[in-house]
Amino acid sequence: SIQQINRTYIYQYIWSWVINNNFSLEFGYLIDPLTSIMLILISSVGIIVLIYSDNYLSHDQGYLRFFAYMSFFSTSMLGLVISSNLIQIYIFWELVGMCSYLLIGFWFTRPVAANACQKAFVTNRVGDFGFLLGILTFYWIIGSFEFQDLFEIFNNLIYNNEVNILFVILCAVLLFVGAAAKSAQFPLHVWLPDAMEGPTPISALIHAATMVAAGIFLVARLFPLFIAISYIKNGISFIAIITIFLGATLALAQKDIKKGLAYSTMSQLGYIMLAIGMGSYRTALFHLITHAYSKALLFLGSGSIIHSMETVVGYSPDKSQNLVLMGGLRKHMPITKISFLLGTLSLCGIPPLACFWSKDEILNDSCLYSPIFAIIAWFTAGLTAFYMFRIYLLTFESHFNVHFQNYSGKKTSPFASISLWGKNRLKTINQSVLFETLLRINSNENSSFSLKKIYHNENLRKNVQPFFTIFASKKIFLYPYESDDIILFCLVLL
Repeated sequence: SIQQINRTYIYQYIWSWVINNNFSLEFGYLIDPLTSIMLILISSVGIIVLIYSDNYLSHDQGYLRFFAYMSFFSTSMLGLVISSNLIQIYIFWELVGMCSYLLIGFWFTRPVAANACQKAFVTNRVGDFGFLLGILTFYWIIGSFEFQDLFEIFNNLIYNNEVNILFVILCAVLLFVGAAAKSAQFPLHVWLPDAMEGPTPISALIHAATMVAAGIFLVARLFPLFIAISYIKNGISFIAIITIFLGATLALAQKDIKKGLAYSTMSQLGYIMLAIGMGSYRTALFHLITHAYSKALLFLGSGSIIHSMETVVGYSPDKSQNLVLMGGLRKHMPITKISFLLGTLSLCGIPPLACFWSKDEILNDSCLYSPIFAIIAWFTAGLTAFYMFRIYLLTFESHFNVHFQNYSGKKTSPFASISLWGKNRLKTINQSVLFETLLRINSNENSSFSLKKIYHNENLRKNVQPFFTIFASKKIFLYPYESDDIILFCLVLL
């Protein structure tokens, strides 16, 4: 793959499926610079995510099922990028969609996760239906599914005015609908934030190198078709600029750390689509690569944060992923803090980090393409810096906010929010300290851990005593701690 980046292409025929004398499907692989870049991207990010997942899900009952889904997911994506024709792409396209359904709904016993995977599946089926119609329509016009013949015949038809332009525009729109659904472009972006219900390694892989990159790859692969007519390019750019601004504004209001990063992904994919719509093919691929590694680093860093928060608040995504409950983690998670800061600076476009160079080219090209688009793109770049540093500051700066929040809700006992499966090392607390802290809770008022006086109530003491009797051998964590070495290794590697 590395050798092919500076060459033309390699096509290898494998076998064909002859349906009749006039129609047959050929299967093979096509290796060109675009394919080579995607192969390196998918393989590198996929391997790191798999190593990271080994420790992240070591306690989960679906450990083996998770790795089976992940391996099939990565294999399907690799098959998609080496496909030599539209039918072959569509087959792997559907396999990627099926794997995303299984992975988003990995914890299917949770109703929220079950609804999220159904939402992602249905939304992508809308795009896939348009994609299939576009494939069949182009075959009816051109008579071939092969990329080698497709572009040459199409350009000849356009040059000689032998095809209806409106019909060609309709076909291109149908193909773009499929790419828009996979890459979370407006208005088919609604599945993306709900996809965060899956495990964090899934989020990293989906948002960095696989599912959302599939739509970008499709538009890049069919780039000669989309740039042949200016109306198609303008339409792609218009959808992209809406996606850029919408994703950034939605990210500003998120309290969930993963949903904030999800809307950030949506906005950055809009930048990539904008570059393709402007005709900046290489710039789009450049930003795809830089964003993939930066966002993988951010998602894996958020997974380390969530994993550590669960040792304090228990397994509850509403709490372990809540930015309001975080804060001050720089003292407890220094390596994660440094890696997350680097990812944040890169995504904000701070030189000399990677995303600065790619985003700078997109912004410069937008000035030449359209002043209105340029203003929106530059303004949204400022919003990107704002919401990313908002996430960083709420997570790592100030003080640890869990101790200032009231846990009186549906849970009748304050002990229900404390996880007992955490590692038995670092940041353990003395039983007497925990006892005095628990005495600060007044379940009848909206009280906090530190702002109310200590209530020395004999009934409360009697209720607390059995807790220590049962869990005397357990070490409870009052603060998060840095994740295990494997997780930290993946963060440093990225």
